[in-house]
Amino acid sequence: MKAEWGGVVLAQSDDTVVVEGNHYFPRESLDEQYFSESSQTTVCHWKGTASYLDVVVGEDRNDGAAWYYQEPKDAAAQIKGRVAFWRGVQVTDG
Repeated sequence: MKAEWGGVVLAQSDDTVVVEGNHYFPRESLDEQYFSESSQTTVCHWKGTASYLDVVVGEDRNDGAAWYYQEPKDAAAQIKGRVAFWRGVQVTDG
C-alpha cells in the first residue's frame, strides 16, 4: 500500500492493518520529513485517544491529515505503532 499527497509518497508498506476501512501503516514506513506533530487529539470509545500529524510538502500543509494511537485500548492493540491517513491523502494498492 502507498499513501500519497502533494505529489510525494508519504508512506509505503506491504504490512498495513485495516480497521474501519482505514489502512494503518507501520510508523517506520513513513517518510518523516513530511510530518510534524499536531496538538489535535480526538477520543474513540473503543480505540482510545488519537494524536494527529500535519503533512507538509513544500509550501503546502494538510493539518491533521494523519493520525495514530500512542496507547490504544486493548481492543485496538493491532494498530499500536501505526499511522492512518485522511483529508485528501490517497491510499492505493501500489
